[in-house]
Amino acid sequence: MSPHLKKSAARPLSFLLPAVASAALWAAWLGWDQHRDVHPDGSTTGPYQPWQVIGLVLTLLVPVCLGALRCDARSVVAGTSAGLTVAAFYDWSDDSTGLFGVGVTLVLLGSLAATSTVAAALRHRSESGPA
Repeated sequence: MSPHLKKSAARPLSFLLPAVASAALWAAWLGWDQHRDVHPDGSTTGPYQPWQVIGLVLTLLVPVCLGALRCDARSVVAGTSAGLTVAAFYDWSDDSTGLFGVGVTLVLLGSLAATSTVAAALRHRSESGPA
């Protein structure tokens, strides 16, 4: 297989693999917890616990870091953000208030900012060589 053909075949994969991984990790960490916790004073929190969100973020670092170092970093950033955004939309779209759109938008913007920062830092470090 020619190098040009390998490179053109790898580009869609560098988007699709992080997108699928992100959606799967969302489902594994957050998708199963759908109930809110009601406190004695009547207030509610949830449905996610802090450890679930931290676990999602830490496990997402693996595909983002590997992809940013080995593939097209822009595709990895876009794929990760797309996967998280689709997962959030699917998970929250049954919200009767309609505010889920705000949350989904924040997931998109936050994941773009975070993954872009991580990818840029890794690319800068790999290009500048070991310290």
